[in-house]
Amino acid sequence: MPAPAADHSPAALAGGAQGTRALRPLVDTALHALARGATARGGPLPAGGPPAVDARITAAATPVLPERGTGPHEALRTLVQALAEGAADPADPHCAAHLHGPVLAVAAAADLAACALNPSLDSWDQAPSATALEALTTRALAALAYPRRPAPDALVTTGGTESNQLALLLARENARTGAHRPLHVVCGANAHHSIPRAAWLLGLPAPHILPTPAGTLDPTDLDKALGEHHTDAPRLVVATAGTTDAGRIDPLPRIADVCAARGVPLHIDASYGGPLLFSDTLRPALAGLDRADSITFDLHKLGWQPIAAGLLAVPGSEVLAPLGHRADYLNAPDDIAAGHPDLLHRSLRTTRRPDVLKIAVTLRALGRTGLGELIERVCALAHRLADLVDAHPSFVLHSRPTLSTVLFRPVNSDDRSTGSLRRRLLHHGHAVLGRATTPEGLWLKATLLNPHTRTDDLRNLLELVEGHTTG
Repeated sequence: MPAPAADHSPAALAGGAQGTRALRPLVDTALHALARGATARGGPLPAGGPPAVDARITAAATPVLPERGTGPHEALRTLVQALAEGAADPADPHCAAHLHGPVLAVAAAADLAACALNPSLDSWDQAPSATALEALTTRALAALAYPRRPAPDALVTTGGTESNQLALLLARENARTGAHRPLHVVCGANAHHSIPRAAWLLGLPAPHILPTPAGTLDPTDLDKALGEHHTDAPRLVVATAGTTDAGRIDPLPRIADVCAARGVPLHIDASYGGPLLFSDTLRPALAGLDRADSITFDLHKLGWQPIAAGLLAVPGSEVLAPLGHRADYLNAPDDIAAGHPDLLHRSLRTTRRPDVLKIAVTLRALGRTGLGELIERVCALAHRLADLVDAHPSFVLHSRPTLSTVLFRPVNSDDRSTGSLRRRLLHHGHAVLGRATTPEGLWLKATLLNPHTRTDDLRNLLELVEGHTTG
């Protein structure tokens, strides 16, 4: 019996036994549009700045809601090409501004499968296999972070911001006392902006922020602050393993010692640096990480996953008890008693896509050592760029890189000229560099996350920056 013809109507479904027949030609159309858009862009960023991008998107997307549809292929060709032409492409070696990395093709393919199946991880009957896969994968990743704990666990999140908010929430709830005194957070000025924002969202006092003039949290200053401030209230220390500005790692063993001596729990935001756990060579930089009461790390940074792929790891599932929540249509007690997993305690979200699939596929495809090699490669690239900057008479290097971030600027530049230089590069679409402010002033920031970048690409990047320095 011949196979049924593919459904080419705009309302064709991606799931079901025939879903792939409808999806295949549309994917082909989208891939061709991606290629045309990248060719038209011709670099890491569209030229012309926001007005030019806005004009192109307006021309392509108007009318947004036509009276009669144009059909799936035309819509994909037009809008996917327009999006690609106006994109900042993290796969371009000159796109190195943020912790916004290129995506592994195998992870993107897995994410397409997740989209087509469309499980929702708020109840087992909406996501049977995704539920089992998430449990297996999160436990394996938690064991990587807590190798000496018998049953560590991890939650899948949308990234560092959500993970940090969950960490503060769990610390607040697990520290409840009879007097219901508020939790006080202590962190360095190098902490991610999501920490004070999480405190605000949770109704906590503003964090006690310690100066970090050297870029990392000083354990002596931390010990002094813990001895002087809010000693009668529950507290939480937040340390950082991979700062957003320069990729610095706080002295975790000494900070953990201070927290243990003071009886204060410790959260470590390792959104950037956490994946160093995959590398035998670089893992020692995270010594002391497993002494934390919770750990944030992201695989859409040094993990090459499509956004979002965040994790919050904890040393044991009991830490997650405050997230327990009951909705009879999703986790009724008799269903739980019958063996159906309770998923509402795995997130503050209800509807939740299976981000674990792309992670699990990547882990299986590359293995720990394969991912570790990619991480080692980008960290080596950062040292290579630092060497090139150091040897270049037109530039000054801020410091040797810790992870894959390099700060530099033109010789004799000031904050105004450095900021203008960065914007000129963006306007012409030649290079995407970030910005970081230290006690010495404003610096250009290169965050190297593309493991296929070559030394010649780095030299060309410096030539572009030099060419625009006096432009």
